Amino acid sequence: MKQPVHRIGVVANCMKRRAPAVLSRILKKASSEGMQVVADPETAALVRGLPSAPIADLRRSCDVVLALGGDGTLLRVVRDLHGDRVVPILGVNIGHLGFLTALSEPDVERAIEHLAAGRYVVSRRPLLDGVVKRNSRRALSCRAINDLVLRTGASSRMVTLDVAIDGVNVSSYYCDGLIVAVPAGSTGHSLSAGGPILSPDTRAIVISLICPHTMSSRPLVLPDRSVVVVTVAHCAGDIVLSVDGQIGHALAEGDSLTVRRSVRHAAFVYLHGYDWFAVLRRKLKWSGRHV
Repeated sequence: MKQPVHRIGVVANCMKRRAPAVLSRILKKASSEGMQVVADPETAALVRGLPSAPIADLRRSCDVVLALGGDGTLLRVVRDLHGDRVVPILGVNIGHLGFLTALSEPDVERAIEHLAAGRYVVSRRPLLDGVVKRNSRRALSCRAINDLVLRTGASSRMVTLDVAIDGVNVSSYYCDGLIVAVPAGSTGHSLSAGGPILSPDTRAIVISLICPHTMSSRPLVLPDRSVVVVTVAHCAGDIVLSVDGQIGHALAEGDSLTVRRSVRHAAFVYLHGYDWFAVLRRKLKWSGRHV
C-alpha cells in the first residue's frame, strides 16, 4: 500500500478528440473522492473551472500526474516533468497502441478510487543519457525514456557506424541506422527493427540495427552498466539522432554518441493486478495455440 493520493495533476494531448470527456470524468470522480485536480494551462482550457498551473508546479505539488493520450504523450510528460523531484506518472491511453500507458479510458474511475485508497504501485524505470561529441568537444547532451536512434535522413543513403562497448571495439555496421534502448523502449522502434522484447524489470540495454547490410548482424543485449559509443565513420547523406522519436538533432561524419544508463529515473504508476504480459498479448495480437 502507498500513501493515498490527495492532489492529482493532469496533462493531456489536447488534439485527442476524447480528451475533454475523459478529463471531465476524472474531475467528477476525483471530486467525489475528496481529491484536488490541477492541470497544465493547455489541458485546463478543455474543461471550464479546472484549476491550472505551470508544469513545474505540477512536479512540485502533485502526488501523481495523469498523462492522457498515448505512449507519445506519456514520453512527453515524463520529459516535461523532469527535475529534482521525481513525480509518479500514470498513463491513460486514449490513443491507439499504448504499450507504456498503464490503463485505458474505461478504467479511469477505478483508477481514481485506487489512487485515493493508496492501492497502487510505483515502478522505477531507467533512463538513457546520451552525449554527442564533435571534434572531441561536447556538442549535445540528451536524455531518453525509451531510446536513442541514429538514422539516415531524407537521402536514405546507408551509413557506416562503428560501435564500441566499454572501450572494446565491437564492429563496423553498414546500415540505415542503429537503436539503443532501455527495456521500456524494447517494444517501440527496436521491436519494429527486429529487436527482442525485454521485461520492464530487466537490467539491460539493447542495441538493434536498422536494415543492416549483412544478414549476420543481430541485436545485442548488454548489462545496463555498459557504456556504448557509436561513431559515424562514414555518411554520404544526412544522419539524425532521434530522442524517443520526438526530438531530432542533425549529426555529421566523425561525430560520436556515448550512451549510458542515467543516474536519474522515471516513475510510472500501475494499479494492483496490472499484467504486462496481458498487454503484450493484446497489443501484439498473440493468439496462442490454434485448435
